[in-house]
Amino acid sequence: MFRTWLSFSLVLITTISLAQGRYQSDWFDEIRVETYTYATKDGEDLDLDIYLPQADPELERATIIYVHGGGFSGGARDEKKIVDFCTRLANHGYVVASISYRLTRKDKPEGFGCDCPAVEKINTFNAAVEDVQDATFFLIENRHQFAIDPQKIILSGSSAGAEAVLNTAYQPPYCYGLDSGPVSFAGVISMAGAIPDTTVIYDESAVPSLLFHGTDDPLVPYGTAPHHYCAKGTPGYLILNGSETIAEKLHQLDIPYWLHTSCGAGHELHSQPFTDYFDVVVDFCYTFVIQGEKEQRHTVIEGKQNAQKYQLFNYCAE
Repeated sequence: MFRTWLSFSLVLITTISLAQGRYQSDWFDEIRVETYTYATKDGEDLDLDIYLPQADPELERATIIYVHGGGFSGGARDEKKIVDFCTRLANHGYVVASISYRLTRKDKPEGFGCDCPAVEKINTFNAAVEDVQDATFFLIENRHQFAIDPQKIILSGSSAGAEAVLNTAYQPPYCYGLDSGPVSFAGVISMAGAIPDTTVIYDESAVPSLLFHGTDDPLVPYGTAPHHYCAKGTPGYLILNGSETIAEKLHQLDIPYWLHTSCGAGHELHSQPFTDYFDVVVDFCYTFVIQGEKEQRHTVIEGKQNAQKYQLFNYCAE
């Protein structure tokens, strides 16, 4: 009888320790990576790499889906910097899935800039959203195999991937036929992303958001401006709403967010959080998602902004 009680106590102590340490610091030494095809479209297999912490007794783990950048024409889910980023997150106890998606602008002479018609840009966003949704469905369908909590899935992405996850995250809860009810994404992390329409953000669709952006991003506007700052009248003229505008909308709705502004910085913010601001990512996931804190933060990294080319904000003034 004493041995049985001792064994139960050890298991209980181990479980409590994991709950206290996971998601906040390196906790798992061994990570296994498995590759699956989550969908096949137009004859192309769309794969994801899933990073699984080993020797983990938790049966329902928070999950982070990462979507790479590359202007919807390049990039890969398994670039070294992405592998390192996903591995570090998995070390903290998250299940992490880095996905491939349709690169609909690949080999297109117009690219994804000012020569790409605005309607094609919208179609590109929509295709990426569909792929992110399909990858999410695959993970939820296999939630028992991967020990995933479907109510704790966080989207993250860089540049084009950030545009994909923002457009995916701000949608009403979707019913996957789960006993736990409809699923909303638990949060979204955008690294230099934007959306074409802020009306999609409302009470039922808004989720906690971490928004990294440089004020002098020449491709994806920090506030509200044309994509790539294309001139009006060019085929690619499309107004996008970047991190600052999204944060304003979330503020109005009293939704938790963390706007991380780098004054004077450009599009390098699409990958800088992998290393320089990794602790911010961890803090957001734990505080805003795992703990469910209702905060609205704004962090400003000092720098010199190009006031002539980009709109000047008071918090960037010298």
